Amino acid sequence: MAGLWGRRKRDEQAALDAQDADLAQRARAALVAADERVRVTADELAFAEAELGTGPTKDLRDALAAVRTHLGEAFQLHQLNHDEIPDTPEELRSRNARIAQLCEWAESLLDDRTAALEGPIHTARRAPEIIAGIRRDAARLRERLPAARDTLERLAARYTAQALHQITANPGEAEQLIGFAEHSADISERRRDAGQREQANLALEAATESARRAATLIDAVETFEIEALRAESTLAAVVEDSRGDLVAARDAPPSPTVGAAVSALQEALASLPPSGSKTDPFAELTRLREANAGLDAAIAAARERAARPIPSPEQVRHGIDDADRQLAVARDVIAGHRGWIGADARTRLAEAERIRADLERLVGVAAATGVRAVAEDQREEALGLARRVASLASEALSLAQRDIDQSRPSGGPGRWGDAGRGDRDGAGDLMGGILGGFVIGSILDGIFD
Repeated sequence: MAGLWGRRKRDEQAALDAQDADLAQRARAALVAADERVRVTADELAFAEAELGTGPTKDLRDALAAVRTHLGEAFQLHQLNHDEIPDTPEELRSRNARIAQLCEWAESLLDDRTAALEGPIHTARRAPEIIAGIRRDAARLRERLPAARDTLERLAARYTAQALHQITANPGEAEQLIGFAEHSADISERRRDAGQREQANLALEAATESARRAATLIDAVETFEIEALRAESTLAAVVEDSRGDLVAARDAPPSPTVGAAVSALQEALASLPPSGSKTDPFAELTRLREANAGLDAAIAAARERAARPIPSPEQVRHGIDDADRQLAVARDVIAGHRGWIGADARTRLAEAERIRADLERLVGVAAATGVRAVAEDQREEALGLARRVASLASEALSLAQRDIDQSRPSGGPGRWGDAGRGDRDGAGDLMGGILGGFVIGSILDGIFD
């Protein structure tokens, strides 16, 4: 048996030694790779600064400095692993793990920073090609300006100024942006020729963005005409549907909400401009859709309400009166037998009183004035709360009676607890107990006197 345990221990130690050797090998390889990566990244930083300047490369420069600092710690740990002072396996394992961690962090950080510069460097190297493309785009956009102005004049004859306010200034703004894009492209060329790469790249970005915005403004004028035609077509369909809804509303159950929705839809239809006048199809379509949706919702609510009868004010009043009566009985019984009532009955009573307070806030119930006029949309909720109060009060009373029956003194013939046994209900038993107590008290008074 001793040989078996010894062999298992030797096998475990051999496996641990193999893991430590593998970790040491990986730490050395990672340290060499990270040192080489620092050298390569330093060269890349020099090229990036030549292409972009010192501003855009600041993050990579800071990351390279941080990596060099932490790799210095890794080299110190590696030196400790090979000095003349013997180390324990645990110390070697901890150092090698730290070296591998530092090298992995350095590789990840440099990868992230160099990847962020790939796009700007690629753009900077293609600067002459991009500038030529910006000038071609500017010339093409300038040729589209007369057509955009003609489209705007045609739209102004058909639609109101309010409808066109988003695109009225588009041709003028686009012309300014085109000029700015060409000017920025010229600046980028001059700065690049002068060796001011960072300023040249900033001017190139401004030129590219200006050309893009100018194209968007011109496209918006042409797109508006199509969208306006689509809105007019949709508006005609919505008008026809709204008139059909007004006819259908006559068969809907009578309701103030339906009447108000019908009036709102009629006003929206009446506010439509006459044929031949300037219109704002987008605003008119929005207003008519909202009125139409309001009427649909009102009719649906009225039909749902008609399918589910609403309680009358008398039903709500009777429900509240019944709840108050049952709550009063339960409250009196529990208050008169405080030492005999358990937690369940008191909890039911407290919950009933809380819901009764919610009912008070909902319908404005007062002891002197009774129930005020309850809105139709509140009657069903009020009746449900009243029934819940009555149910909880009834449960509290039942639980209280159970606690009283369990707490009543029990005994054989001649005991005071049997004085009222002739009554079989709880009240008779309780009264019998009380009378028996009076009898015992009188006898004791006579003895001590």
